[in-house]
Amino acid sequence: MAVQHGIWKIGDKPQTLTTVTLESESLLEEQITKDISILSDHWLLIGRQVYTDFGKYIDLLAIDATGSIIIIELKKDKTPRNVVAQTIDYASWVENLSSEKFVQIYADFAANNGLPDQTFDQAFKAKFGVAPVEDEINSSHQMVIVAAELDASTERIINYLNDKASVAVNAVFFSVFRDGENLYLSRSWMIDPVETEERAVNTGQRGEWNGEFYVSFGTYPDGRNWQDAAEYGFISAGGGRWYSRTVFMLKPGDRVWVNIPGTGYVGVGKVSGHPMVADEFITDDMTMQGGYNRALEYGEDDAEYFVPVDWLHKVSESNAVNEVGLFGNQNSVARPRASKWDHTVTRLKELWHLSK
Repeated sequence: MAVQHGIWKIGDKPQTLTTVTLESESLLEEQITKDISILSDHWLLIGRQVYTDFGKYIDLLAIDATGSIIIIELKKDKTPRNVVAQTIDYASWVENLSSEKFVQIYADFAANNGLPDQTFDQAFKAKFGVAPVEDEINSSHQMVIVAAELDASTERIINYLNDKASVAVNAVFFSVFRDGENLYLSRSWMIDPVETEERAVNTGQRGEWNGEFYVSFGTYPDGRNWQDAAEYGFISAGGGRWYSRTVFMLKPGDRVWVNIPGTGYVGVGKVSGHPMVADEFITDDMTMQGGYNRALEYGEDDAEYFVPVDWLHKVSESNAVNEVGLFGNQNSVARPRASKWDHTVTRLKELWHLSK
């Protein structure tokens, strides 16, 4: 279904702003290069006009905190349906790239654009707050087509790939409006981008999953607090659907290993209940030290979601396990398939004297 954009200037009488056509795809590319949040706040741009081994150029390459690579193809006008095949072709090349190749792609991009962070590691840590995990880089990928309009055939193809083949491909529609000398850019996603990210997380990863769940329990002043979690038996995530969506992978009986980014591993436990919003979990008799967004006040998308946990072992933040070689990831909950995850679980069992 075609997406139509409209902007009205508020006054005595609403005034419709005139839509205009961009002069070139390079202008759109330039705007996104300067601010990738036009597409997503959760992406780091790592490459522009990336030359492939078969003589074609990928418009833009980005990465998210999980290491998923995003292939971005830009079209300033209505897209021909072969743009999907072209983007998939690019993805087939990206899939086989090594982490060293992405380091080089970013180094070239940083040098050409005068970026303050000259290395991939520096840029990743500056954006996401943690160092990249080599085994997770390019563990999955997403494809995004950016265009003014999709033809009906292209839209059907994208829907089919998502629904039937679980391929992480999406489209972003944009429009440009004029108000005097000023130009405004608007954009709208064809499919909720969270759904595309979930497909990327759940497919295309290397190795076998060992059945153990990883939890990133980010703490902050006046917010999420590990002492609360340790006392009342829970893990939680929130502040936006990108952060909270993965907790819904958990079900009673699952085992979770909890890491506080930048601090270390603090506990392991078994899930004892289904995910629920903060309003349902927090009761009047709980004396919480941290603060947690309630759906009643912040809405369901930005609320904190809790998963009840029976702790098998827990330690204070001062006794957290933080060693070289342990797995780390920004996903609130993950099913890691990296060899480093097997090592992490084995090592924590040794340190915490867990027999199984």
